[in-house]
Amino acid sequence: MTEELLKEIRRVSEALLTDGALQNERNNKAAGVRARKASLELERLTKAFRKASLETDKERNL
Repeated sequence: MTEELLKEIRRVSEALLTDGALQNERNNKAAGVRARKASLELERLTKAFRKASLETDKERNL
């Protein structure tokens, strides 16, 4: 599960960086909307990763 989350985090991060650069460099408003959407998705994914990571640590310590 953690590997899948990391792949998804990487994908969303790359999209955020790409769209953020387009907004910044070319004043592309649509890219700004996509970047903000990606940032919200990234927040959700990082919370899920943290939860999965903590659960894995608990299982290993038992």
